[in-house]
Order: sequence, then C-alpha cells, then structure tokens
Amino acid sequence: MAQAHEVNFPEGTRLFEEGGRADRFWIVRSGIVTLDMHLPGSGPALIERLGPGELVGWSWLLAPYEWHNGAEAATPVRTDQFDATAVRMMMDADPAFGSMVGNWVARVLAHRLQGTRVQLLQQYANHGSTSSV
Repeated sequence: MAQAHEVNFPEGTRLFEEGGRADRFWIVRSGIVTLDMHLPGSGPALIERLGPGELVGWSWLLAPYEWHNGAEAATPVRTDQFDATAVRMMMDADPAFGSMVGNWVARVLAHRLQGTRVQLLQQYANHGSTSSV
C-alpha cells in the first residue's frame, strides 16, 4: 500500500480503453466501475460491474501489458492507484510477495472467467440455438 495513491474519477470517466497500455491498476474504495468490451458493429458491451475492494485491471501483470477491455466510472469512484512497473519490480525483488500478488490476480481472473461463462450460458439459453446438429 506504500505504492498506492488515491485517485478519484467522476461518473462517466474512462479509466482505460481496450488495446491501450496497461501501466497501472486500481483497487476500488467506493463507487462502481464497469468493464466493457468492444463488439464490432455495436460498440462496447458491459461485461462486469466492480465495487469496493475489487481490482480494476489485470493486464498490467502479463506482457505485452495491453488492456483486454475498457473501464468506466459508472458512479463517482474513489480508488487506490498503483504503478504497474513499480509493483512488478517489487514482485521480482521479493518472490514471496510476487507469488502472493500473482495468486491474487489469478483468483480474480478465475472469478471473472466464471462470470463470463455464466453470462454466455444465460445469453445462449435466452436466445436458443439456431442450428440443428
């Protein structure tokens, strides 16, 4: 937490865009951040809502350090912001810390992957299959 500094975002502020350089990440203190993904021909699609205590951004941990989605403040948001390069350097310098952070981010990714699977299954169930196999 010594690396963190508070950053506030007004409602509607874009934190980052899909494909941009992932050089920082945030932990939400208050408010809601939405994650979205660009869909060709239809613009951004909401994929998740994140609230207090949740990690915003994981792409900073894995090369090539590019955002895999976008993020926007759905309400006024208070966050703790971290410099990704500084945290990666700390992880390299202290393997126990690095393992802890890596495991934390992996748990976040696993949770989000499961949520995405549920959303896809719900959409499939709501719209049904149009093919007969």
